[in-house]
This record gives sequence, structure tokens and C-alpha cells, in this order.
Amino acid sequence: MKNKIVFLLFILVYSGLNAKAQQQTINNNSSNIIPFTGFKFQDIGQPTKAGNITIKNNIFEITAAGSDIWGVKDEFYFCYKPVKGDFDISTQVLSLTTTNMYTKAGIMARVDLDDNSQHIFYQVFPNNSARNKNNGGCEFQYRLEKAGQMEAIYPDPATAGNQYDVAFPNIWIRLKRIGDVFESYMSSDNKNWKLYTTFTMKLPTELLVGLAVTSHDKNAFTTARFASVQLKKY
Repeated sequence: MKNKIVFLLFILVYSGLNAKAQQQTINNNSSNIIPFTGFKFQDIGQPTKAGNITIKNNIFEITAAGSDIWGVKDEFYFCYKPVKGDFDISTQVLSLTTTNMYTKAGIMARVDLDDNSQHIFYQVFPNNSARNKNNGGCEFQYRLEKAGQMEAIYPDPATAGNQYDVAFPNIWIRLKRIGDVFESYMSSDNKNWKLYTTFTMKLPTELLVGLAVTSHDKNAFTTARFASVQLKKY
């Protein structure tokens, strides 16, 4: 009888410790959702027209000019905050005015505020018109080296179909970092996410992460409206 009691006590203690260990694992793996506040904002490069931002009812409205985010240097408006380590940022793009067929708005992770900085930019266009190698409304862009030429990953014409088209305001985009791996996603409901691309790029632990907009016309503005900005830190 005594042995049975000791055995039962052992089982209860073991079960409690095991449950506590499992809970600790769950807590350690849980995402820390932090508010997208305390951000900074400024023009990058030297746009001839200065951009600006207004925030009302959690809607970020960015008006920006700038020649482009492309080539070996950029001109755009940037709303950002420093983020160390892995992250997952998403936002709804409510609208984007068509100043130029290459007007762009989206999520950027940038090394510094120089106009030729390394960065990753997952962005949408104002519509789904054909552009260069692009047959959809979004694009994944990157600059591997400082002052280097930017490159892009386009939708696969053989398989993409219309799944990466934009249909404002039902467009959510997302950029996730895990070490040196960056994943981009698109969604039409903020629930079901379609993986756009997985890209490996070695960047510093701390990056400037946020929203970037360029009109692709140095003499004219575009306006992008973002909502439901959510930043998760792992």
C-alpha cells in the first residue's frame, strides 16, 4: 500500500512538472505583439517634394513623392522603428493613388537611412497592369549590397494566375524575418495568407522596419493609406 502511495505521488509530481515545462515552452514560443508606436518618419534621398504622414483612428495616411525605390539609390517617404532580431509585420493597404504605373507602397526592412542602403521591400502597385516582368499587383525587391543595383522577385507567370492581384481595400501584406530568411505573404482577409516568396539575405540584427511609399514621379505626390499595422517581435 505504501509503495502504491509513493508511486501515485511520483506520478502527480511528474505530471505537474511536465505540464509546467510544456507551458514554459509555449510561453517562450509565443509572439510578443508590440504596438506600432514610437515610430519615426522622414524622406529618404532628396525628393523635390517633401512627404508627410497623418494618423487618425489607427489609419496611417502617407503622402509621398520621390523618383523611385530602385536602381542604386532611393527617393521615398519612410515611417519606421528599429527592431532587433526576428519579427513579423503586417498591414492592410486601404488605397494607393495611381501617380505612375510604378508607384509603390509597402513594408520595408532597411539597414540605415542612406539613400543607397541595403534593404528588403515587399510592396504593392496601384493596380494589376503588366509591368516589365511583373504580371501581378505586388513585388518583392531587395538591394544586396550598399549602393548596389536593386533586384526583384516577380510572380511566376506559369503558376501565379491572379492570386497576387490587388483589390483595395481587401489587401493585406506581411513580411517575416527568421534569422537571415525573409518571407513575404499576401492575403485578402487577414486570415488566409499566401506565401509570395522566401528569400535569404544576411543583414544586421537590428533593422529599421516600417512603411515605405514612393510616387515614382519627382514632381507629383501619391497617397497611400494603411490600417491594422501589427508588429510581432519573436
